[in-house]
Amino acid sequence: MTTNAINLELDPRTLMGKKVGQLRRAGIIPVHLYGPGIEPRSLQCQGSRLVQVLSQAGGATPINITIQGESETHLAFAREIQWDPKRDDLLHVDLVAADISRPVTAQVPIILSGESPGARGVGGTVMQQLRTVDVQALPLEMPSQIEVDLAVMEEADSVLRAGDLGLPGSATLLTDAEELVARIELPRVAEVAAAEGEEGAEEGAEAPAASDDSEDAEE
Repeated sequence: MTTNAINLELDPRTLMGKKVGQLRRAGIIPVHLYGPGIEPRSLQCQGSRLVQVLSQAGGATPINITIQGESETHLAFAREIQWDPKRDDLLHVDLVAADISRPVTAQVPIILSGESPGARGVGGTVMQQLRTVDVQALPLEMPSQIEVDLAVMEEADSVLRAGDLGLPGSATLLTDAEELVARIELPRVAEVAAAEGEEGAEEGAEAPAASDDSEDAEE
């Protein structure tokens, strides 16, 4: 688990409303920063840099915000991200400032790694049912992801539930602990049986033809 904040410098924004289109055409994306204890700010950032930071941070890693010409810094999380539905271009980003002394909630991705002895033993595969969990933690202690080694799934009937995930001491799982994260899918015996049934049906279809031939021979 990693909890390092990512640094991002933003510039004050003067163009508002419909004029924001001029910024986007120049590759600059409008950003809205707000949260408890701060005045909402209209800011902007070069699109390529913003996309890079968002891809690294996701919704769980805090972003350390500085504003050009100002000494104050803000710790924030990416929340509302707007994309153009036709061209898939980034249009707008909302950043929510967080008080480092107050817990926040985030959806944290689950990353499965390694190999399951239980799945290997029966020739099965591990199926991931849940890809994120809701976690509450202090901003600087929020895990960016939760990594699980599949070696813990030792038996063919092993399952991994949300309550089995390891979290930092200060973090609290908000997702139902019984929620299924991963299970082992056994080889598809039903498909093998169906294939055998089809072969049997084909052999049965040939039987009447053989009977007709014998009757013709008697005649």
